[in-house]
Amino acid sequence: MIELRPFSSLGGANHGWLDAKHHFSFANYYDPARTSWGNLRVWNDDTIAPQSGFPPHPHRDMEIITYVRDGAITHQDNLGNHGRTVAGDVQVMSAGTGIAHSEYNKEDETTRIFQIWIQPTRGGEKPSWGTRPFPKTDRAGQFVVLASGFEGDGDALPIRTDARVVGATLRAGETAEYTLGSDRRAYLVPATGAVEIDGVRVNARDGAAIKDADVVKITAIEDSEIVMVDAA
Repeated sequence: MIELRPFSSLGGANHGWLDAKHHFSFANYYDPARTSWGNLRVWNDDTIAPQSGFPPHPHRDMEIITYVRDGAITHQDNLGNHGRTVAGDVQVMSAGTGIAHSEYNKEDETTRIFQIWIQPTRGGEKPSWGTRPFPKTDRAGQFVVLASGFEGDGDALPIRTDARVVGATLRAGETAEYTLGSDRRAYLVPATGAVEIDGVRVNARDGAAIKDADVVKITAIEDSEIVMVDAA
């Protein structure tokens, strides 16, 4: 089953410095049909103006994955972590028992990110933060694991939940498959391009909520950059 959620149907708000679109209920946007997808709780599509950002604020009990699409995001937290994550790369913050952080676009260009929140399946642990590059050449024509709560997922950033965040870059006409399992759910968003899944066209920044699928087969209609969450 695939439920298409066109970009034009997403909730959101434009704050001037921040133009936020929400795939799920968030802040002042509430849709009872879009509160979560398995353990996936938030998928925000944020456009952040140059030299602006989110001042220090707290989180707890959430796995927060930031995928940078354009520009860069600079993170700082009360644990002393500080880092800059650039386009195509990923950062993970495990809020755990509590953390306060800020995120700023300190660039002279617009930054665009996907920020994904997944509910943890392990609790009571200390907070942590990490970032790493994921060159697009490494995921050309195939999915690579960007963040994972499963052992054996190599260099993926660790998260404390029964989930994976994966990415792929496909040229027009290429197909990639992902083994999901009928007991799990996936949520896929093309950062760029357009793809087809089981006859359903998914354009850039649309969401595709997928369930009851042993294998997800994605064919690129245009050159595409894809991010997907596999969640319990």
